Amino acid sequence: MSGLATRIATAMALGAVVVLALLGGSVWAARALMTVFFVAGALEWSGFVGARRLGARLAYVLALAAVAWCARAYLASTADFERLMSAAALWWLIALLWVGLAPGRVNAAGAALAGMLALVPTWVSLLRVIESSPRGGQWALFIMIVAFGADIGAFFAGRAYGRIKLAPRVSPAKTWEGVIGGLLLATVLGIGGAYWFGEPLGLFVPVCIATAAFSVVGDLTESMLKRSVGMKDSGRLLPGHGGILDRIDSVTAAAPVFTLGLLWLGVLR
Repeated sequence: MSGLATRIATAMALGAVVVLALLGGSVWAARALMTVFFVAGALEWSGFVGARRLGARLAYVLALAAVAWCARAYLASTADFERLMSAAALWWLIALLWVGLAPGRVNAAGAALAGMLALVPTWVSLLRVIESSPRGGQWALFIMIVAFGADIGAFFAGRAYGRIKLAPRVSPAKTWEGVIGGLLLATVLGIGGAYWFGEPLGLFVPVCIATAAFSVVGDLTESMLKRSVGMKDSGRLLPGHGGILDRIDSVTAAAPVFTLGLLWLGVLR
């Protein structure tokens, strides 16, 4: 099987699992899938920290799991949850400065902290969205659609029109033209989502555009950390794609921002 065929087959299989889990009607299945993504992502992130032995990597996963459980248990009120999502969005703005100004300054402590700030709010936010209403699975799936859509739009626009490098020291293939293509596709998805969910077009579309813009930062941050330890892919779990983080890096930044939008729109309470 060719490389492209492998990528397509893996993407279709993974997509089917995600759709079934989120739209199949079982909240427990959706929770389980998000938790699998969290654990697999944390295990791969431990490689950015420099952990080599399995024990050290598992210790990092357990530490993040403990923080995630505490955040979910003790920040359950709407006000506390909104503060957590706001803090996560602020972190991604800081990560943008890190990527833009000092991508070569990465150490184990910084990478470990970045993993906590990236993965914990993502898991907490997606579970909150899933549990929020009978349409929670649809909302969680739409977050991923916007993030992946921005990535797909950026890929094709970058291939066709890319000239100006976005972050050559971190991800040489990414261009500003690609980012614009991704944001345009996110706009189209936002229009469709506004009609599907019955949300005001003038408010919902900007939320989707902001979500797509932040998703780029998540992608760049993971690329920076992989480059710091000489990795091409975060793992080998997904044939043709690499690791789980290689697929969900954009979602880690998109989820808290979109969740803030849902709080603003009154969908989450």
